[in-house]
Amino acid sequence: MNYKIVLFFLLLLLNISCKKELSPDFISVSLSEEYHGNCNNEDCPKVTIDYIIVKGDDLVSKKINSKIKDFIIASLFLEVEVKTNTIASAANNFIKNYQTDKVEFPELSAYFAEISVSESYSSSDLLCYETALYLFTGGAHGYGSISFLNIDPKIGEIIKNKDLFINEKEFITYAEIKFREEMEIPEDKPINSTGFWFENNTFYLPESIGFTKENVILLYNQYEIASYSSGPVELEISLEKVLPYLKIK
Repeated sequence: MNYKIVLFFLLLLLNISCKKELSPDFISVSLSEEYHGNCNNEDCPKVTIDYIIVKGDDLVSKKINSKIKDFIIASLFLEVEVKTNTIASAANNFIKNYQTDKVEFPELSAYFAEISVSESYSSSDLLCYETALYLFTGGAHGYGSISFLNIDPKIGEIIKNKDLFINEKEFITYAEIKFREEMEIPEDKPINSTGFWFENNTFYLPESIGFTKENVILLYNQYEIASYSSGPVELEISLEKVLPYLKIK
């Protein structure tokens, strides 16, 4: 009888342990790294990266860290395809590109890149990371954008925007109402009547959809629906109001 009791508790502990492995607790650690070129007393190219890593040896943590790393590496190569597996080599290659271009164009101002990844929202159904970048590689102005990585914490895979919603079309209808209210666009006027650039004069969701504890963020980056000078266009909707439309909670 005693052996049966011991066996019962061993099986119970094993079951609890397995459940914990399937639903790990994520601990995010912030890191900051800077890379500089060989300046020779001239303006120096610079790469600044602030990001987080998820602590843990489980497969899900590794997948999430890999996606954060991939975003940072991809941000440093807008047009040039370079194979690299580390953030450091990507940053150093960005600096080398400047040094190569500087030989051809001596008056070229120093390139710089600022990249950040931070946690915006966390639940058992969703991890949301806000990613931001600003690059200057010559020209009249730099290039900046903000996006979100929405990740399923159970499997470590990215959740596509269309998979966030129970019925995406119904949410688009609701979001348009909120967008018109916020941007003061009359209900009986075309969505572009106040100067926006929605294709075919039809409202649609942005590429960047993010979450905080209080709000769902619809973020249209520059040129997405308006001119560069207009800056990003952001709409925040109460998360409580959006929950009926969401698959995740």
